[in-house]
Parts: sequence; structure tokens; C-alpha cells
Amino acid sequence: MISYEPFWNTLKVRNISQYRLIKDYRISAGQLSRMRANQNISTHTIDMLCEILNCEVQDIIIYKKNI
Repeated sequence: MISYEPFWNTLKVRNISQYRLIKDYRISAGQLSRMRANQNISTHTIDMLCEILNCEVQDIIIYKKNI
């Protein structure tokens, strides 16, 4: 299962709010909602977030094995 847990931690470390992502960087509120629910998002969105947050992919997503 893909988890976006690292993303929320990265946002805190970078001191960037979800509101700022939506308003300043034009990230869709729907995409953030999908991330909160650990649903699929596009690699384009992951690429944009890495650029905005100046981070690596592993700072956005992590794979957790289903047990």
C-alpha cells in the first residue's frame, strides 16, 4: 500500500500549509483529499510536490506492505 505519511511530515518541516499549496502553488484540493485517504494520485502531482517542497519522492510517499 502506498502511504503519503511522509508528505504530511515534510509539509510540517517546510512550514507549508495545505492552504498555501492550494492558493500559491495551484495544487488541487481534490488531490490533497485523495492523499489524506491514501488514494492514488498521478506521478505528475508527485513531481510537482517534489519541486515545490524541494524534496525527494521518498519525502512524499512510502510503500507499506499489507499484512
